[in-house]
Amino acid sequence: MVSASSDSKVSEIIELVKSSSEQDIALITKAHDFAREAHKDQVRFSGEPYFTHLFQTAKILAEFGMGPITIAAGFLHDAIEDVGVTPETIRTEFGEEILFLVEGVTKLGQIRYTSNWHTESLRKLFVAMSQDIRVLMIKLADRLHNMRTLASVPQEKQKRIAAETLEVYAPIAYRLGIGRLNRELEDLAFPFVYPDAYEETRQIIEKRQEELALDLEHFHESLRIKLVEGGFANAETSFRVKGLYSLYKKLKRLDMDIEKVYDLSALRVIVGSVADCYKALGIVHAAWRPLPGRIKDFIAFPKPNGYQSLHTTVFTGDGGIVEVQIRTREMHREAEFGIASHLSYKQGLAKGDAAHPTLLWVKRLLPGVGEQAAGNGSVAEAKYSDVPGWIKELVEYQKAHGDKEFEEGLKEDFFRERIFVFTPKGDVVDLPVDSTPIDFAYAIHSDIGNHMSGAKVNGKLVSLDSILKNADIVEIQTKKNAKPNRKWVDHAKTSMAKKHIRQALLKE
Repeated sequence: MVSASSDSKVSEIIELVKSSSEQDIALITKAHDFAREAHKDQVRFSGEPYFTHLFQTAKILAEFGMGPITIAAGFLHDAIEDVGVTPETIRTEFGEEILFLVEGVTKLGQIRYTSNWHTESLRKLFVAMSQDIRVLMIKLADRLHNMRTLASVPQEKQKRIAAETLEVYAPIAYRLGIGRLNRELEDLAFPFVYPDAYEETRQIIEKRQEELALDLEHFHESLRIKLVEGGFANAETSFRVKGLYSLYKKLKRLDMDIEKVYDLSALRVIVGSVADCYKALGIVHAAWRPLPGRIKDFIAFPKPNGYQSLHTTVFTGDGGIVEVQIRTREMHREAEFGIASHLSYKQGLAKGDAAHPTLLWVKRLLPGVGEQAAGNGSVAEAKYSDVPGWIKELVEYQKAHGDKEFEEGLKEDFFRERIFVFTPKGDVVDLPVDSTPIDFAYAIHSDIGNHMSGAKVNGKLVSLDSILKNADIVEIQTKKNAKPNRKWVDHAKTSMAKKHIRQALLKE
């Protein structure tokens, strides 16, 4: 039961926490009351109580399925930095684990984005990610609410905060598979960072809005009928229009021609099983003709961030084109919440769900479920043999390289848009947009890159400076006496490939 002293709104958060016990409710309520009292004299730029921000941060964490420990830390995340609550007080009142999370977020709070990139701050960000991903989740929830209220911040700060969001936090959300968060952060930051481009994109879509809504509604009804006829009376369906920033990025690649954007609108079909996904795809294709080359099976070949779904783009029959996405409920939850869907701390992971292959690395990031230092109670650095490659690479890379190389790696690799391509055996390789076969070869192994003599893409020989596209199948040809040449440095896009090429050239 919620304590009488607490704001009745705490019940909004408790209702979002799955299977909350009395102990969970007591912890969340205690953190709520503590934060409200600690921050009672603080106000935001908008004039509203600062506690409103803490409440909304905690609520966002609950909406993303985070557990009571993370939600409590969300309430407390500014207590040390902003109002001088001592670490010892938090340890005494809430325990070592919550103190670890709060101190982690406090350190991230010191990151200040500049156009020159504050390398040391970014190092801290990625090390924090590798130690406990919940620290980053709190920071992302904090950032989301700050972006929702950015209009009330002084104008000179708005662009800096929005640029940091667009170039650092939104890409991180995407790499963690949190689609809902990535989209909202991008669209909230867009008008502050690129006001002219935002207005142009908004006007382009506005001209199509009414027509698009009518077409979508009509096709949606037709699709529902076909699914019911095919035995899917319980399928969930919805439709959406592409986010403005995502649309702008695509329009830039297509000379701002809206007619070339085939996924401007999409209908989503959610069914019960993987087999149902393929059956529903058959129903769609039996009723509407698909566009050649626009059928994508992300179930058999998930994206590197874990995203799974079937995509097909079909002619609607009345001159329109629409994308249909088909997935299970589990896939939909993964697409919307990514890693957050696995982080109900000690609820599921501790009960054996971590045996699922996609969750093994998550377990390694969670102290208490993974490893915890003995003796003084401090949380040990996570051991992460199963952590996704990109997190592990970032942490190891930042340890081994100087500031300039680390910055170059971040700019050219992590913070760029990604594509994924396949080896001939069907293994997925995750690369930045505009990568070449050279980048692919070095992503497989430095020896393959250093002895590359040619490349095939989708069965055809191509030049080594060819730009790879999403879902290409790439085969690297090697010769014992082949070696890199200086032109490769210019053709390569990833910092890892450039580093290995330069090393090989130095040896020569």
